[in-house]
Amino acid sequence: MYYMGTLTLRIPDDLKEQLEELSRQQQRPTSDLVRESLRRYIVAEQLKAIRRLTVPLAEAQGFLTDEDVFKVVS
Repeated sequence: MYYMGTLTLRIPDDLKEQLEELSRQQQRPTSDLVRESLRRYIVAEQLKAIRRLTVPLAEAQGFLTDEDVFKVVS
């Protein structure tokens, strides 16, 4: 069975109003929007961490720019 935990957080009134407005516009529950935002944030932070680890290794191999990588991959 899939269980969803509950998280209570405090946000400024203006942010809450913006979230509720977006919820109305997209016709989606605010909880869905917050979950999606958290997932995206976590993935972005994980990618940053991976990049911090791999950039020095790539630079040691001569990959200094994205273009250097694209030349090899394409």
